[in-house]
Amino acid sequence: MLALGLPVLIAIGGVVGAYFYSLSASPVVSLQPAPAAPGLELPPPSGLLVDVVGAVVRPGLYRLPRGDRVYDAIAAAGGLTGYADSTRLPNLAGRLKDGEQIKVPLVKGAPGGTVINRTSLNTATAEELALLPGFTEAFAQEVIDYRTNFGGFQTTSELVDILGMSESDFIIARRYLTL
Repeated sequence: MLALGLPVLIAIGGVVGAYFYSLSASPVVSLQPAPAAPGLELPPPSGLLVDVVGAVVRPGLYRLPRGDRVYDAIAAAGGLTGYADSTRLPNLAGRLKDGEQIKVPLVKGAPGGTVINRTSLNTATAEELALLPGFTEAFAQEVIDYRTNFGGFQTTSELVDILGMSESDFIIARRYLTL
């Protein structure tokens, strides 16, 4: 009788043990990312972000397509000024890298520093505004519409407060703006 009862007890013990083991196993965790808080979603950056400084018409940060060359970055910055030293230019055919700074040297004896031409929010055309860093054609049109409907801007920070321009774009664009 013991020979028959022992295997049955062992089998029952195994089933009970497996049951309790399955209860103690950790639950399956979902690997889906948590939803972002409202207002904190950032669009994925497209292309390369480069900094063009020195003897260019509009120095600043520019987003350019991958594969573009140094020449394209300088063109995006409005091209060379009359004070650019053509004998010391960077390699215009070089491929751009994300985060790269393109330095366009001044000729010796040129007035020091970079002169920034400021654009008036209250008088510029949509085409002029669209050339500024941080502005798109659509946003430039929003500026024109706001100016037409409300009589103009009192401060440049109204771009963020009223029209919803991102803080990061405004920090760059404000160097090129006046009222």
